[in-house]
Amino acid sequence: MRRQKRWPLKPLASSLIRSRFCFSSAAETVATQTTTEAFPLKHVTKSNFETTLNDLRTHVKAADFVAVDLEMTGVTSAPWRDSLELDRYDVRYLKVKDSAEKFAVVQFGVCPFRWDSLTHSFVSHPHNFYVFPRQELRFDHHEFLCQTTSMDFLAKYQFDFNACIHEGISYLSRRQEEDASKRFELLYDDEEGVVDTEDFKLVRLADVLFAERMKKKMNEWRSELLHGGNASSESPGISNGSTQSVETVFYHMRPALSLKGFTSHQLRVIRLVLGKHFGDLVYIHANDKSSCSQDFVVYTDSESDKENLLKEVKNERKRVAERKIQSAIGFRHVIDLLSSEKKLIVGHNSILDIAHVYSKFVGPLPSTAEEFVTSLRDHFPYIVDTKILVNMNPMLHQRMKKSSTSLSSAFSSLCPQVELPSRGSDSFLQQRVKIDVEVDNVRCSKWNAGGKHEAGYDAFMTGCIFAQACSHLGFDFTHDSENIAQNEKLEKYINRLYLSWARGDIIDLRASHSNAENWRVSKFKYEKIVLIWNFPRKLKAREIKECICKTFGSTSVTSVYHLDDTAVFVLFKNSELVSEFLKLKEQLESDDGPVTVIHPLSKILEGGNTGAADYEAYKEICSSHISKVIFSDQAETVGVKPRTRADPKGETSPETERREKMVSVTDKASDLIDAFLANGVKVKAAGIN
Repeated sequence: MRRQKRWPLKPLASSLIRSRFCFSSAAETVATQTTTEAFPLKHVTKSNFETTLNDLRTHVKAADFVAVDLEMTGVTSAPWRDSLELDRYDVRYLKVKDSAEKFAVVQFGVCPFRWDSLTHSFVSHPHNFYVFPRQELRFDHHEFLCQTTSMDFLAKYQFDFNACIHEGISYLSRRQEEDASKRFELLYDDEEGVVDTEDFKLVRLADVLFAERMKKKMNEWRSELLHGGNASSESPGISNGSTQSVETVFYHMRPALSLKGFTSHQLRVIRLVLGKHFGDLVYIHANDKSSCSQDFVVYTDSESDKENLLKEVKNERKRVAERKIQSAIGFRHVIDLLSSEKKLIVGHNSILDIAHVYSKFVGPLPSTAEEFVTSLRDHFPYIVDTKILVNMNPMLHQRMKKSSTSLSSAFSSLCPQVELPSRGSDSFLQQRVKIDVEVDNVRCSKWNAGGKHEAGYDAFMTGCIFAQACSHLGFDFTHDSENIAQNEKLEKYINRLYLSWARGDIIDLRASHSNAENWRVSKFKYEKIVLIWNFPRKLKAREIKECICKTFGSTSVTSVYHLDDTAVFVLFKNSELVSEFLKLKEQLESDDGPVTVIHPLSKILEGGNTGAADYEAYKEICSSHISKVIFSDQAETVGVKPRTRADPKGETSPETERREKMVSVTDKASDLIDAFLANGVKVKAAGIN
């Protein structure tokens, strides 16, 4: 059961009795709660989104930085898509991309922070948005995965799934908005004008009879209009027992027939009749204010009047389409606000959050890390990751005492005065930053801790960590708050994000390439790696290494890493051994001789389905939108073929020559054994005779 939330909002009179006053700005006075309250958090659903968005615009424009946090329906679409030790930076990006594309954002925390020079404190405005990709347009379509561990995690922390699904705010990305505009334009073009007789012909008797009835009805109605007769206001029952009816109305100040109860096929027949027999009658399909479909046949008294009508209808449809699209954009208005204001965005271990923001609200993620970096800078020029700060700054890292740098651990270590206000004896707190919380014009300075892993509260914690870290970097907020993003004290940390969850590889958003080497030199040379999959599952890493070492020497393999039970990385001593292994594997698979059976690699090749390739094949597999649970199934589905990489520059090393001689000797041995067995069979046959 979800816990009952206590809201800090009270009638103004009671707030005044128990509160002291302070100024949040020169023009605004707000009540400041001094008693300890439940954490004040603004929960936002589709019912209060519009009013909240107007207030948020004011807070973001005045903010010095904005902290964000997201909750998703999952992280990895397959076990092997988790961050692995031998993942290169471009592969790590592909795994982040896959996660952001396949899972949904269900909660989005946004917390603007503004420095208040009067009280020498930050004022925060934590917002907790429920987000759900609901279908708002007829051709809009959303699908996403749910990972059981992630859903269980959300439930453990009392996530309100009903509020998310029923009241969550929908959204369109910028790309989806462009596509929707084009779809509406094509849709409306198809609904107006004359039906091409070449494309649509009356074949069925029912259609012919219906067309004649409608032709007669239209002719009678038109004649009554032109000759001053009394056109009947309503004609129920076009055919016996039918619910169809036509009614004389006015549409855009012109006489018209309102068509009710007709099928889409019948309306198409009517359009055909109008096009063939009535040049001054125009078919119009429209939607009323409640989006209900309406169909009319409108009389025009001239060609210019007809053109004016169609122009008016087209403009009206365009306005209606724009209103629908603007309504469907939903939560993306918040992202557009953050992007247009060019505010410093603060997150914690935020590469996946940023990828989700791009995928959900900008457009499809670029295929490479380099393209992603270039495009991201255009939308969010200033991003700082607090996990980078606490890991890379010696003073902050010492404060963490080598403990976990998770969000909650960093918050407890760096902001104890915020989480537990009674802890005031720590010398570390002498440099503490005071942080107040304001929701709906009620400002609080003391409260109980909020719910961890609730996006709004997590965004607040992230912002508190950043403010405290800036204080220890020597910030004077009274003078430095206006240009925090461009302060030289942040130069080493800004616009750098961790690419992996497990290792320290960092992508530098200031340059169009991964900058992992600036922080941590990779100990792996990826040209030394072979990917092997679909070998017998009974084989373990140690056995695979033994098989290869028996063939290429005891020191030929540095290590073997499992992706899952069906695939391994083999890290060779040098890159030449990669080519030699792949060539030997190909040769053994094409040879059915007895040497193949007794060869050390036969254990790995048993079954005839073993695949092997260099590291680039692994990248190709990870780039696929497909996600099979088992890696060997993924490789087969993607269709990666075994690869034999040529030696660099076509050169043959001494080691390669030695291996080729060994293979040649093996071939000769195989021929000798075949000859021996053949002779043995002949001798035995002669003895029998």
